[in-house]
Amino acid sequence: MNRIYTERPRVLVVDDHPSSRLTAVALLSIEGYDVLEAGSGPAALDSVVATDPDLILLDVMMPGMDGFEVCRCLKQDEQTRLTPVVFVTALDDRHARLKGIEAGGDDFLTKPFDQLELSARVKSLIRQKRLNEDLDHAEQVLFSIAQTVESRDPNTGDHCERLVAHGKAFGEFLGLSRIEIRDLMWGGYLHDIGKVGIPDAILLKPGKFIPEEWAMMQQHVLIGVKICQPLRTMRGVLPIIRYHHERWDGTGYPDGLVGEQIPALAQIFQIIDIYDALTSERPYKKAFTPIEALAILDEETAKGWRNPILVQQFREFIHTALEEQRTVSLELALMPQSA
Repeated sequence: MNRIYTERPRVLVVDDHPSSRLTAVALLSIEGYDVLEAGSGPAALDSVVATDPDLILLDVMMPGMDGFEVCRCLKQDEQTRLTPVVFVTALDDRHARLKGIEAGGDDFLTKPFDQLELSARVKSLIRQKRLNEDLDHAEQVLFSIAQTVESRDPNTGDHCERLVAHGKAFGEFLGLSRIEIRDLMWGGYLHDIGKVGIPDAILLKPGKFIPEEWAMMQQHVLIGVKICQPLRTMRGVLPIIRYHHERWDGTGYPDGLVGEQIPALAQIFQIIDIYDALTSERPYKKAFTPIEALAILDEETAKGWRNPILVQQFREFIHTALEEQRTVSLELALMPQSA
């Protein structure tokens, strides 16, 4: 749906009253915008898919599907979530504005239009939308690189997808913030992105590394940081990428951090990463059961490699998940079987 930015910005005006649309269309056309029109909520959604506007001026009070519902549909769709929505209403009241904010609206304008205000807000929001799209595209490039790295090793299966799911679930169990959980999930995709700079002869070597190869392999965390560092949105993911191979006793890499010197998210991610590797089948090992994997984590904690408090929390998390699985299985077993 992306267009070259040398095109004139495109604005969709949505209002069930043709006279109201005419006013907005006239003012925006004078400003040099390509202006499209829709007379209802469903027509607006169809037009957004067909034309990919840079901004939507959306009337609130429309029969059938009102503006709030239209906005919610747009903001829940991955393809249209970045499109700014400006609510246009004659209802200059607090309740309408709160409802618009809850629906995901980006701004508000009150009828009748003030031309200078309309021009300034539309111009600002379109500029912000294009900046957000550039940022979104850059993030998607990183995720694509990470998927390419994972596909180089056919033995890992859906390792990254599982890490994303585990990161979300364990983060919620620990009561982390929404941003921290997002960083954990992004870390699931990006933690090994630096392996793109490691030769296949080393990355896919079946046997043990010689010292020179091991030194090269350890560089993948630093390469990963260099790849992701330019994006500000990756700031919370960088500690996961760099430090997920550190150990509690200081024997890890790349910096030999000790104890709480290791960032908290890197500690959390490391345990998730190890657990998934242990419970997944690989050509060189069987898949351990969850209980066996927890026992191995306990052994590593006894050696001083892991944070004992965090490992205990992870044990409680896994046991809770296993108990929930048993409950669901039992309920399914007790359900009457259809003939």
